[in-house]
Amino acid sequence: MSNNSVPEPGLYGVDGGRVLAEAALRAITDSTARARGDDFLRLMVRDLARALDVHYVIAGRVAVLADGAEGIRTLAVWGGTDYLDNMEYSLRHTPCQDVTDQSMCFHACGIQADYPHDTLLVDMGADSYIGMPMIDTEGTTLGILSAIDTRPMSEDKRLLALSLLSIFATRCAAELQHQDREQLLEQKVRQRTDALLAAQAILVEQEKMVALGALVAGVAHEVNTPIGVAVTASSSLSSYADELVRCVTSERVSRSTLVATAERLRDAALLIERNLARAADLIGNFKQLAVDQGSDHVMQLDVRDHALGVVSAHGPELRKVGIEVEIALPAGLLLRLDAGRWSQVLSNLLMNSAKHGYPDGGPGRVVLRGDVVLEDGARWLLLEFSDDGAGLTREVRERLFEPFFTTKRGQGGSGLGMHIVYTIMHQMGGHVAVAADGPGCRVKLRLPVRD
Repeated sequence: MSNNSVPEPGLYGVDGGRVLAEAALRAITDSTARARGDDFLRLMVRDLARALDVHYVIAGRVAVLADGAEGIRTLAVWGGTDYLDNMEYSLRHTPCQDVTDQSMCFHACGIQADYPHDTLLVDMGADSYIGMPMIDTEGTTLGILSAIDTRPMSEDKRLLALSLLSIFATRCAAELQHQDREQLLEQKVRQRTDALLAAQAILVEQEKMVALGALVAGVAHEVNTPIGVAVTASSSLSSYADELVRCVTSERVSRSTLVATAERLRDAALLIERNLARAADLIGNFKQLAVDQGSDHVMQLDVRDHALGVVSAHGPELRKVGIEVEIALPAGLLLRLDAGRWSQVLSNLLMNSAKHGYPDGGPGRVVLRGDVVLEDGARWLLLEFSDDGAGLTREVRERLFEPFFTTKRGQGGSGLGMHIVYTIMHQMGGHVAVAADGPGCRVKLRLPVRD
């Protein structure tokens, strides 16, 4: 007899019953040794039904049904020749109710007469029943394992069923307990992952606000200069106007005096106009950048003009470090882009160079070059953002886009700037990578072109 064969039931006797139980146990153990979860349960009910020579074997779990009553939700059901669909049924007026009280239940025959309200027994044509509770290591009943036949069950078969069901009910309880622990662990992992993502999202928003705050401070400082000049010029303009009034109302005035006063008035007015226009441009660029970064809206942009506007808005910070920026993009290149996200990408790249590329200050040079290319029938915007700064070590290149990775730990660096670039590029359907060769830092960007 092979290890996987099960002796046919017959006249057991004491020794024969033990041999049969051992052979059945060995056969079922071999067939289910590598199975886990639902596969284990399905193989077990099939092999138990064959070993016990019964029509049905059911593995079910105690559950609260839709109507609030305690019931059984089957996990695997063998029905004579094949598996049956899983089902739910109430425990009320069933032999299973006794099993969930952690007591073995056996009915050699006449099970339908003993439980006349159990319609499932009638549908199955059941005559005999034996059930064993699945009890976990904490003493809780998790489910039941039952063998049901359409014929009476002999005492010898009862002993064999009792032996096998008690062993595999314990194994089932361990499997269910393992599944519960895995589900609990997965739930905790999901909860902590969600919490981490939420915290990361908050930090990203905070990083954007910090960057915007720094931009506000820089623009405010930059705007103060032309406004201050305009205020000074307006004071001079007022005094020149008073002087002109005196000249006109005096009895004697020379032509040269009138011309000189008028020229001073004109020069003061032009000075005010130029400086107020400069302030207006700065405020306009800042306003556009702030609005862009605070919204998600796809619009048609002139890529070069938009990039120049972002650079202009960051002018105070770039000049503080001594960085010149060259925008080598085709004039008149109109593309549909998410203005807010794209502005954020360019801002973070510029600030990354300003903060990390020139630790000892400039002078430095940043270049943004690129164009639209056709690849495999699709159009892509290919860009390269490069600086001639200190460059990147191998470790920094490998971890550049990781969240919270920074070389300025303790110096105000959050480690989210380049991670935001990476995240936004992928959200826009593009890619970003850092080049491994060449001086300085070179970041390659790739965006799909929308029609």
